[in-house]
Amino acid sequence: MAGTDAAVLHRSRLEAFVVRARRVEAHSLAADWDALVGLAGGPYTVTDLGNGEARVRQEYPAEEVVESAAARIRPLLLEGDACSYLKAMAAVGYFCRALPDDTTWVRAARAEWRARTVTTASRENGYQVMIGDTATGQTAELEDHRLAMAWIYGDVVHHDTELLEEADPFGLSERFRAAVPLVAWVMVRAIELLNYVRSLQAAGLLELPVEVFDREVVLTSTSWEHVARVYAAPVGTPVPADALAPLSEKWTPMSGSVALRHADD
Repeated sequence: MAGTDAAVLHRSRLEAFVVRARRVEAHSLAADWDALVGLAGGPYTVTDLGNGEARVRQEYPAEEVVESAAARIRPLLLEGDACSYLKAMAAVGYFCRALPDDTTWVRAARAEWRARTVTTASRENGYQVMIGDTATGQTAELEDHRLAMAWIYGDVVHHDTELLEEADPFGLSERFRAAVPLVAWVMVRAIELLNYVRSLQAAGLLELPVEVFDREVVLTSTSWEHVARVYAAPVGTPVPADALAPLSEKWTPMSGSVALRHADD
């Protein structure tokens, strides 16, 4: 691929990533940065009860809150999507290829991303859940990453029957408990990369369109009020060809006290 073509491709992917990452950044879970970083670590407290027993307690945000966050990060996890994290990292690596320190950081960040988000046999972090039924002798075990993916792709953004069947013995709460730290961690990494891209843009290394950094990515209000000119015409009257086309003489302005109803009313 020619240099110019490669630059265009990587720039377009960074544009897509910036828009998506800004939507992640605007989520309520990211309002408290320290809390989000802490959540990514799967926080818990342990209370010694004596006699070899301990109470382990975890408190996570409401499922509905995490569910909306999972929907926002999902495209970042999919390598086929234009805004995927790994494509954005490849683009950053392209534009920083002459900067040794930046190149080293990109490689380390990509490796960390794959270790946390891709199921492999060589994972060194995370935990394993094992359950057993003393009555039947049946047992099952599953790592936290598979449980998390079962919640994200089985319970939330898709209905992956294979993942759900695999994780079903552990229950919804175990799937959710595994997913929360992963969702928070992806949010943290996405926002960190977004800020890095902002710094590269400020240094003149990317030349991305300014509007991708300030265009509207989330709604801050969901109520609207408009002042409009209202016209009426007999049923079956053709509508204008486009927004700038003039109205035919069959369309007459409505004035005075008029009650407007939805067409289905």
